[in-house]
Formats: sequence, C-alpha cells, structure tokens
Amino acid sequence: MVYPFSLSPAKILTATTTITQFPDNPKTLILEKCKTIKDLKQIHARLIKTRLLHNPSVAENLLESAAILLPNEPMDYALSIFRKLEEPISPAYNIMIRGFTLKQSPHNALLVFEKMLENSAQPDEFTFPSVLKACSRLRALKEGKQIHAQVVKFGFGSKGFVENSLIHMYGNCGEIGVARLVFDEMPEKGLYSWNSMFSGYTKTGYWEEVVQLFRSMMEMKVGFNEVTLVSVLTACGRLGDLEMGEWIHEYIEANGLKGNSNLVTSLVDMYAKCGSVDTARSLFDHMSQRDVVAWSAMISGYSQANQCKEALSLFHEMQKANVEPNEVTMVSVLSSCAVLGALETGKWVHFYIGKKKMKLTVTLGTSLMSFYAKCGSIDSSIKVFEKMPLKNVLSWTVLIQGLANNGQGRRALEFFNLMLEKNIEPNGATFIGVLCACSHAGLVDEGRDFFVSMSRDFNIEPRIDHYGCMVDILGRAGLIKEAYQFIKNMPVKPNAVIWRTLLASCRVHKNLEIGEESLKHVVELEPTHSGDYILFSNIYASVGRWEDAVRVRAQMKEKGIKKTPGCSLIELNGVIHEFFAEDNIHPQSKEIYTATEEMMERIKLAGYVPNTAEARLEVDEENKEVSVSHHSEKLAIAFGLIRTSPGTAIRITKNLRVCMDCHSAIKMISKVFNREIVVRDRNRFHHFKEGSCSCNDYW
Repeated sequence: MVYPFSLSPAKILTATTTITQFPDNPKTLILEKCKTIKDLKQIHARLIKTRLLHNPSVAENLLESAAILLPNEPMDYALSIFRKLEEPISPAYNIMIRGFTLKQSPHNALLVFEKMLENSAQPDEFTFPSVLKACSRLRALKEGKQIHAQVVKFGFGSKGFVENSLIHMYGNCGEIGVARLVFDEMPEKGLYSWNSMFSGYTKTGYWEEVVQLFRSMMEMKVGFNEVTLVSVLTACGRLGDLEMGEWIHEYIEANGLKGNSNLVTSLVDMYAKCGSVDTARSLFDHMSQRDVVAWSAMISGYSQANQCKEALSLFHEMQKANVEPNEVTMVSVLSSCAVLGALETGKWVHFYIGKKKMKLTVTLGTSLMSFYAKCGSIDSSIKVFEKMPLKNVLSWTVLIQGLANNGQGRRALEFFNLMLEKNIEPNGATFIGVLCACSHAGLVDEGRDFFVSMSRDFNIEPRIDHYGCMVDILGRAGLIKEAYQFIKNMPVKPNAVIWRTLLASCRVHKNLEIGEESLKHVVELEPTHSGDYILFSNIYASVGRWEDAVRVRAQMKEKGIKKTPGCSLIELNGVIHEFFAEDNIHPQSKEIYTATEEMMERIKLAGYVPNTAEARLEVDEENKEVSVSHHSEKLAIAFGLIRTSPGTAIRITKNLRVCMDCHSAIKMISKVFNREIVVRDRNRFHHFKEGSCSCNDYW
C-alpha cells in the first residue's frame, strides 16, 4: 500500500489511562517505556495536553518509537504523528525513511525522501544510507543513481557509511562494476566495506572476483570475519576451488571457530560442491546443532554429486529429526527423485508443499515440473505449470523439453508457439527442446526451419548442442548421408557426442559404411567409451556379420575397455529397487527370475520372437535367448508385475538406451498383461500401452 502524505490534520487521540507523573524531558519515558501501541497512545495524548509535542526533539522521540521501536506495528500511527508536525526537519524525515525501509515498504521510503526535497528539508549524512537501502531492496537502479548524485551534491560522498550503502545498492542492482569503482576510490576501507563488496560479487555470481578480492584482503593484512568467510566459501564451492576452501577450513580449526554453525554449514556446502561429499558428511555428522540450512546443504551436495539415494535417505533422517524443510531442500529432493524416477516420493513432496502452504515460486514450481516430466508423468507437469503464478523462460523450456522427451513432440511445439504469443523470448536451451521435439516426432522439415529461425529471428547462434539435435533429426529419419554431410559442413568442430549420435542412427538403419566412419571419429575423441564399441558391434550383429561383431568386442577387451552394465530402477512403496542384467543380488531373485520366465513364455505365445542379436556375444548360441530375457529392464518389470496390483502402471528408469529386443518385448508385455509401462532410458521416455509405444518405434 502507498500512503498519501497529506498535510491535513490527523485525528486527535485521547488517553485511555492517566500518567500521574510526567517528566519535563520525556525522552527516556518515550524510548524505554513504550513497549506497546497502547503505551505509546497514552504518552502521545499526554504530550498533546502538556504541549510538549511542539518541541521538535520530543516529537522526534515519539515518532521514532512509533516508526522503529515498535517493530510489529504498521506505519499508520507514525504517519499520523508525522502529519501533525508543522515543519518537520531532516531527523523526522530520516525516521520515516528508516521506518518504511525496515517495515518492508521501500517504495514509501522513497516517497518520503521525495517529499523531503520538495519541502526543502536538507538531507544529512543519516538520510542517504536508509534511502539507498530502499533503492537496493527495490533494485531501483535509476533512482539509486539519482540519489548518488544527491550524495555528491550535498557533500557526503566521502562518508564511509554512505559509501558502503552505495556499494551495497549498486551490487544489489547488478551494477557490480560501479560498486567496485566506489569501493576502489574509498580512502579508507573498513571491514563492512569489504563485506559489502563480497556481498555484491556473491549476489551477481562473480565467484572468481570473490576469491581474488579475498587474496587481496590477505595481502593487505586486512582482518576478516565470519561474514567474509561465508562469502568466500560459497565462491570456492561454485568454482570447485578446494585448495582455498581447505585453507579456510584450517583457519577455522586453528582459531577455534568450529562452534560457529554458519561457518561449518558453509564448509559442508563447499566440500559437497567440490565433490568431497564424504568430508562434507563427516563435518555434518559432527555438528552439535543442525538447522534447515545445514540439512539442505548436505542434501543438495548429495544430489549434485549424483548420489541421489543418499540424498533421499538423508531427507528421511531430516524428517525424523523434526526439521522443517525449506524451498532449497525441496528443490534438491525433487531433483534426486527425478534422477531415480522416484515418483511416489516426489508426489509426497508435492503434497507436503501444498500442506505447508509453501509459495509456488518459479524455482520450486519449475523443479516440480521437471520432476514430473522426468518421471514420465507429463500431464502432472502441465498441471503444475498451469498453477504457477509466475513463469520464466526456464519454466517454458522445461515443459517443452519434457513433452518432447515423453513422445509429444507436436504438443511441445504448440506450447512453443503459445510461449511466443505471450512475448516470452526463447533462449538457446528452449531451442534444444524444440529441436528435440522435432527429432522425436520425426518432423524433419520443421526441424530445419527452426534451426534457421534461431539465428535469423532470435539472434541466437547455434551451439554444438543445436548441431547435435539436427544430426539426430536427420539420422533418426534415415537421412544418414545428409546427416554425415551436415557434420562435414559444420562451422564448429564436431565433438564425440555428434559422431556418437550419427553412429546410433547408423545402428538403427544398419548403415555400416558411415557407421565405420563415425566410430573412427568417436574413438579418436573418446577412446575409452564402451558404448561406442557396443553400438558398432550391434550394427554388425544386426546384419549377421558375427565375426566382425566379435572382433569389435575383442578390440574393447584388448584396450581394457569395460562395458557399462545395464541398470534398471523401479520404485515401490517409496523404496528404490535396483536390477542389473543377469544378476542375483536382489533378496527375492529366485522369485523374480521365475516371474521373468513366466512373463517371457506368455508374450511368446502372443507372438513375441526374441532378438538374439542383442545377447552378449560371448554367450553360446543355445543360451542367447536366455541372455536377452534377463536384461535389467525385463527383471524390473517382472518384479513390478508381481509386486503391484493388476492395472497399476509400472515405471522403470534405465541408465542405457533400451535395446530393440527389450523394446519389442515391453510392447507385448503391456498388451498381454494390460499394463501401462513407462521406461525412461538414457535418451527419452517410452510410454508402452496396449502393444504400442509413444516413440512409434522411432528412438
């Protein structure tokens, strides 16, 4: 609410009780005895009656008590007092500016400052820190610059606390270069000045500058404090600067600061982000008190290190400890649920967010959208998107990418067009989603058009990822030669991912010639990637050239390259179950293998024919069929069939691309057992239902 600064008389207040003894100088009584608005009204009435309110000093004391010393009271009462002042001078204006700033009404603080100048009340050195703080909170750079000019005009440019406020304002408004100029021109820099500069760099993500400034600080032998170290540790985590982080850790140990929970939490965060998760956990476990920030830092560390099971396990411990999670916690937990395909756990998080009435911010809402999309529940992702009060380009991009990966390419493009209609400017990541939508939907001409439109209509130069999407679009459509020529004509050097994308297309379309060329380039760039050899070996196997297939596998063995084992995950009742091909580590392995054999027999009767080309090459011919039947996703699906009620959807997450045999088998399983089966492989989602897949056998 914006308060009108009318000079019309305010309503005269009368006391509810009497004060028998009232001092001639009531400053102490006003500032120390006013604990509630009721106390203040009594004193106000007495001051009116005794005419002491005409004393500017007394009036200012009363005003300060109303505006600042009663923190939970709105500014209405202070404003009524201010209106009664006949000719308020700068201290009264300063109090009102401070009050509005402290009570989260920075816009009104600026209006008071404007009124102050209109009424020719000259600002003093105490005016500018508060009014600059108001600009900082509003990120009102234009007004901040105007007030900076006023600072210079009134001769307060060399006052340390005014300069500190300028640094803070410019830093918060993103003008970090100007903030640094103010800092560098200060003749004397106190610790607050240094920390203001650190704060500005931290808020704008200038992590290298934080570390450089800290090194300068040490070279100049300037003392630092906890606030400084927290900023520097945050920067070390973002930069992966473990060396500096460890030095600060040693300093904390040597100076007996381990009892400072803020510092230890920052250490936990730094180590986790630098990949030293075990060290972070050790520090976390030894903390005497752990608040939500500490728990969130550790959970986030696990999530970022891709130790998602550990992240969810720690989240469960956090709940047992009765620590209320915050938005940061929820974002990390949702990210881990997305990686693991833990739909039920993520749904509980969504329920908790609603139950606790947590604000659905852009960050939290987008994390929820991403989680649902990565768990194959794209309709839920859309529902979250529609309920979000604010959306940014990332929110739209996540939705477009999610629809593309879940086999709804045309729908993804509809949302892209809606995004443009709402004047949301797409970025490079958005176009990756758009091109993926074209790829998965087989929209070759549309993909070509969007690729050209990027630079022509949106001034976005294609990056290597965009070129990779175009290779995928052409390759998936069987335009192998055109895809190969596209790579040759690229203005940037193709990386291993580009050639690997073409190799995968050669496997699907059985193009040996270009497949050999692709493998040669991939091996030059990444000689130890097992998947490339497996892909090319499978090309040979698919056309019956078994000796060549064995030769490629033998090359792997000679070079000491080991195949990444296929791994499939399924979540049941909040527990993640993990399966590897032909393993027996699950405690119910015997039952699972029996169920798998029964499942395979039933789909054979319905017409399924095993593709033994997908079996391990070292397996004897008579055992190849058994080998393909024990792929990890088949074991996970069999487990889902015996552990869930009929008609329940089964959701699987796999670390590798689903093979052609498993794809055919799962289509038949969905039909025979009347189940919807959602498989997320390395590249996309496959929604199997009634014998068909959302990818239309195009993956």
